[in-house]
Amino acid sequence: MIIGVPKEIKNNENRVGVTPAGVTEFVKRGHTVYVQSTAGLGSGFADEEYINAGASMLPTIEETYAIAEMIIKVKEPIESEYPLIKKDQLVFTYFHFASYEPLTHAMIKSGAVCLAYETVEKTDRSLPLLIPMSEVAGRMSVQQGAKYLEKPMGGRGILLGGVPGVKPAKVVVLGGGIVGTQAAKMAAGLGADVTIMDISLPRLRQLDDLMPANIKTEYSNEYNIREEIKNADLVIGGVLIPGAKAPKLITRDMLPTMKKGAVICDVAIDQGGCFETSRPTTHAEPIYTVDDVIHYCVANMPGAVPYTSTLALTNATLPYALQLAEKGWKKACSDNNELKLGLNVVGGKVVYHGVAEAFNLDYTPVESVLN
Repeated sequence: MIIGVPKEIKNNENRVGVTPAGVTEFVKRGHTVYVQSTAGLGSGFADEEYINAGASMLPTIEETYAIAEMIIKVKEPIESEYPLIKKDQLVFTYFHFASYEPLTHAMIKSGAVCLAYETVEKTDRSLPLLIPMSEVAGRMSVQQGAKYLEKPMGGRGILLGGVPGVKPAKVVVLGGGIVGTQAAKMAAGLGADVTIMDISLPRLRQLDDLMPANIKTEYSNEYNIREEIKNADLVIGGVLIPGAKAPKLITRDMLPTMKKGAVICDVAIDQGGCFETSRPTTHAEPIYTVDDVIHYCVANMPGAVPYTSTLALTNATLPYALQLAEKGWKKACSDNNELKLGLNVVGGKVVYHGVAEAFNLDYTPVESVLN
């Protein structure tokens, strides 16, 4: 198979879809890899490393898309990439379709095969290609929250861990999944007073057993959320419904009840956000303020730590990408139900129910495109 690795062009996105180590694995199996020049530079991988691993370099993104049967990248295609995607071309990346309707319609129009990292799912309902970036984003959310709580950044001027004689900051984490767990661990490690909220009692019991003493668990419902955020210095949103829009857990009318200079970090922004006042921001302009509450809603948080993020992501994606290259997407998805669940849009048809439901589009069962 001919594999193309374009350079990411989203704002401050420095990750890359395949590392030189990944190129080696493709090439030794007889596949051809084309990498756009400087695609790996932001993650610390020079063109020479790709060449030494067996890749061919191409100078432009247009040439990379034009030659490839399978495109492997990190972030969803942006508008300037839409015309580059060809009919029947396999695009393996994060899409987060349910959060952005224009992308969904563009990929339907393209006729491409869109296999989304975020909906590849194991039998235990875990999301193996989302977990690494959720781990990064969860940990980063606390770093960013701590920064924007500083007075020069517009925050309350509070230290997360406090000091002897001064109480630590109060951190509320919505969601007890990967993002929430990692965020809570980081906040607790800095000494904050942490409450983690979830609707799953079994998960709360598990967290209660595993977490340190400065992390408390609480059942998530509107009443409890309203009460908790009144005293919160930092609120982190880490809820996820695979392939669908995130629920709005903090509504506009709740913000005036919060402390002035408090920070909310919406890690769920990739799926539309779990705060009603959330809108995607960039690393160049990461925050905005509503009702004296600072909103941090960067949609590609792990892009700020690309070396760590790229290695973590490609460790997870490469085994699946090799299956796609070896067998072709139809056989690979027929043989592996995890990959089959990653199919979102195929040949102009929406084959993932959550995406169809998000925009009231016609839904086509995925089995019909695998025959």
